[in-house]
Amino acid sequence: MTLSTPTILLSNDLQGIHEYAKTRTKNTMTVLFCIQGAIDVEVNHHMIHVGANDLYVRLPSLEVEFGTYTNSRDFLFYQLTIHESLFEQMMLHHFHSEPRWWEKQEFLRNNPVIHLSESGVRLCYSYFEILSIQLNAMQSNYRREIEQSICIAASMEILNYLDQVMIISSEGEHLSITQSDYIFHEFMRLMQLNSNQREVQWFAAQLNITPKYLSEVSKARSGKSASEWIAFITISEIKKQLRHTTLPVNEIARKMQFPNASFFCQYTKKHTGLTPNQIRKQRYDQQD
Repeated sequence: MTLSTPTILLSNDLQGIHEYAKTRTKNTMTVLFCIQGAIDVEVNHHMIHVGANDLYVRLPSLEVEFGTYTNSRDFLFYQLTIHESLFEQMMLHHFHSEPRWWEKQEFLRNNPVIHLSESGVRLCYSYFEILSIQLNAMQSNYRREIEQSICIAASMEILNYLDQVMIISSEGEHLSITQSDYIFHEFMRLMQLNSNQREVQWFAAQLNITPKYLSEVSKARSGKSASEWIAFITISEIKKQLRHTTLPVNEIARKMQFPNASFFCQYTKKHTGLTPNQIRKQRYDQQD
């Protein structure tokens, strides 16, 4: 079985793993849930073992090199591949709702295999089942929104489960944290608390570093510069306000602390190629 939309691919066919390993794309998130048996996959010249009741999570924006894989004869699994555009929507949700979302994401980068408890297995299986039912359902005006909601809810379950398997100090520091780790984590925290700030210089000043150094750290740690992160968060919020509220453009501009509606429109056009009214008129299922 292989089911797909422009942003989601769900499969329990080994050929799907084979094709995914060949593409080695860095723009997708993959979650492999091992129901029975086991698989050993070579990732960056190291073997990763995924056994029964294990969840393997691979995040986007990683230069991951896949090699060979071997699986047991009784291997049963679900594999979910999520396009970067949907992953970014999930990440934006976590940005606003989970204070330690970046630390948990970093934990997954370093610990991609999670062994699930009995209740975790039931939850995971249920999410894969309901997603397969939805992907098999007839097309509807709300299909993409439903699929996105399922993926967000499932990813929140993973973040919730991580509270039980990772150690985060009350100050939010990992053992052997580096200076760049600290700077980037603080930058993320400041963006959560000051989402209407749009100047790299302002964030750099709060951290007592230069804007250039902040951008270098951000690029090295996440693949996005500081200005790219700020624009991503700002534009995501603009699209949300335009598509899911009926507030006038000038009211959205005021709410997001732009100097005026004209500047708001210029900013939106610069970063999206579209005017606010063009974004507002887009159908939800045509979002990029």
